[in-house]
Amino acid sequence: MSRIYLDWNATTPLRPEARAAMVAAMDLVGNPSSVHAEGRAAKALIERARGQIAAAIGAEGADVVFTSGATEAAALACAGRGLASADVEHDSVAAWCDGSLPVDQAGRVAVADPAQTALQLANSETGVVQDLPAGIAVSDLTQGFGKLPLAFNWLGCEMGLVSAHKLGGPKGIGALVVRRGLEVASQLKGGGQEMGRRAGTENIIGIAGFAAAAQAAVRDLANGVWEQVAEIRNILDSALSAAEFETISVGKSASRLPNTLCLIAPGWKGETQVMAMDLAGFAISAGSACSSGKVRASRVLKAMGFEDDRAAQAIRISIGPETTRDEVLRFAEAWGREYRRIRSRAA
Repeated sequence: MSRIYLDWNATTPLRPEARAAMVAAMDLVGNPSSVHAEGRAAKALIERARGQIAAAIGAEGADVVFTSGATEAAALACAGRGLASADVEHDSVAAWCDGSLPVDQAGRVAVADPAQTALQLANSETGVVQDLPAGIAVSDLTQGFGKLPLAFNWLGCEMGLVSAHKLGGPKGIGALVVRRGLEVASQLKGGGQEMGRRAGTENIIGIAGFAAAAQAAVRDLANGVWEQVAEIRNILDSALSAAEFETISVGKSASRLPNTLCLIAPGWKGETQVMAMDLAGFAISAGSACSSGKVRASRVLKAMGFEDDRAAQAIRISIGPETTRDEVLRFAEAWGREYRRIRSRAA
């Protein structure tokens, strides 16, 4: 039986449009900083892609600064600014902030001073979507871009972080979206690339794939694809939250990403669930992919008020447009069978 991939929040399959754009970009020999015809052709591809990504995320008139991913974009946006955040932020943002903001049981963050705050649009583990107050200094838009209707310009934040591989693009390329006129201190020195904000020869192949994926993602969103994904997620949620299991569906009372389900199974550790399901042919997660391999309770769930043992019993199932109803029901059957076995042994 073929494997079933249910870890789309960690990374998505590469879109055919992105693959085709990347293959075409491989034929461009020039360095985009060179002034000859070959260099100008490479530069033209970058600027065309920059405009396409800006249009896709509703950031016309803002600056799109290409980086190696959202983690580098977070460093570029947050380093040295002393921003406040909450413990539900991704590690790449939390590393630069103080984590002092309170979080309620639904995963929503209370913001005191937006201009001094980093606040994500959506959480990668729980799927909980925040109401971003106007004037937020930095927002991690990575999980929401392509799944939720959004436009950087009407969100009102100063800077936004995005990553290509979360919406069907390649790994190793992302961007910082900056409201025009804001100063950004370069973290990488030695060249004038990216408007002086990020030195180094641009990843032309990755940029081409990013732009193609972003355009395809917003087309899917406009065509209602993610509404269909939400229906399948809800089928899975109902199957795994059956009364016989006594599970906890995290964030269910809040607005969530259409594809994400975070589930606590009392008496069954999250990492053990991941291993058991992996052996059964299903790819899921016990939290953020950037924390994989670390046996520890989710700090996101702890920030929401869950005790260590409950936070350590959580899994994340994240699906995508290619996930079918049959696949999630097959997962629910396999998961339920194993959970019954675990509970019978503990009885």
